[in-house]
Amino acid sequence: MSLEDEYAQAEHVQWQGRFIAAKTRGRWEYVSRMRNIRAAVILAVDQGHVILVEQFRVPLGRRTIELPAGLVGDEAGAEHEAPVVAAARELEEETGYRPGQIVELGEFFSSPGMVTEAFTLFHATALERVGTGGGVDDEAITVHRVSLGDIAAFIAAKRAAGYGIDTRMLLFLGADLITPRADA
Repeated sequence: MSLEDEYAQAEHVQWQGRFIAAKTRGRWEYVSRMRNIRAAVILAVDQGHVILVEQFRVPLGRRTIELPAGLVGDEAGAEHEAPVVAAARELEEETGYRPGQIVELGEFFSSPGMVTEAFTLFHATALERVGTGGGVDDEAITVHRVSLGDIAAFIAAKRAAGYGIDTRMLLFLGADLITPRADA
């Protein structure tokens, strides 16, 4: 049976919580966000520096380095929130920076073989520091403003210290990963 044929089979919810559901379709098992909630991820660049966030992630059991991000329309009364509005809101909540300009770069999928989660990537520039960030409730987010020239070393140091590194950090490592090193 082809994968397209399996997709044509009925989707079954095996378990459902408040925020996610475990599903099957044919022999495939995967996870979806409830109500098809999507995420906004922000690539915030400020005068040659990228704004990153560090926070503890329960599924990994450790702190992670990530781009600022958050859910779109996840709060009561904001179900029809525009992704660009959510991106600007989340950037300010998590980092304390307000974007002067924010541009949508497109839709991406986090781990398409396991989750249906999609996110819209935004590029934020002309940043203005309006607060300390840190997130809401108990997020305890640490904000990092890292020079683009130092990003690879920053990520390597955090990885060596045992941090989880979000796949979106590949944005900064891509050229170095595909270009052969002279010392390799």
